[in-house]
Amino acid sequence: MDPYDKLPDAEIIPSGDISRKFLELGIKTFLKACLYIHNLEYGYNSDKDDKMILFKENRGSCTTKHGVIAQLAKELNIPLYKKVGIYKLTEDIASGTGKILGKYNIPYVPMIHCFLVYEKHRFDLTEGNNNGKNTSIEEFIHDEKVIPFILIKDEYLLFKRVLEEKIMTSTEMDGIDKRTLLKAREEAIKLLKENID
Repeated sequence: MDPYDKLPDAEIIPSGDISRKFLELGIKTFLKACLYIHNLEYGYNSDKDDKMILFKENRGSCTTKHGVIAQLAKELNIPLYKKVGIYKLTEDIASGTGKILGKYNIPYVPMIHCFLVYEKHRFDLTEGNNNGKNTSIEEFIHDEKVIPFILIKDEYLLFKRVLEEKIMTSTEMDGIDKRTLLKAREEAIKLLKENID
């Protein structure tokens, strides 16, 4: 991912709920808003479909952190977008994954991660947070531009489509059924949460 000095900057004007919230917090530029969100505690929110949950709970995951900034960019007419990516979770990325891979006899666990794109640059506002991972995610099996506050249900449908069209048809997953991968994914989500604590 790219350093934050490549992020665009602009004055925040009150043009929507998110821009007004940042101004209420005394944050007056887009770049300062990005840094504020980056510095917020990493954590899973109680309702990822609530657009203001990050502010209510004073923490966020890749879903909510990038959703808020993508929406702010939209309100300010900055051409910065949120992308959802599917990546290969391995022991290198998160300690403890090796046990899951061994248990299910799979090469990796397909997982979802979000990030931001501006021009040719990619940004992860959860990088360096205590997010359960040892490293940033640089390579994706698939990524696509989404609306800032994509519903969790729609994000999962995107994941399922990629699972069926790209992952299950790959030679790496020969002889492995979809149910096995979904069980492994459930355990990997639990592992990432445990790694935060």
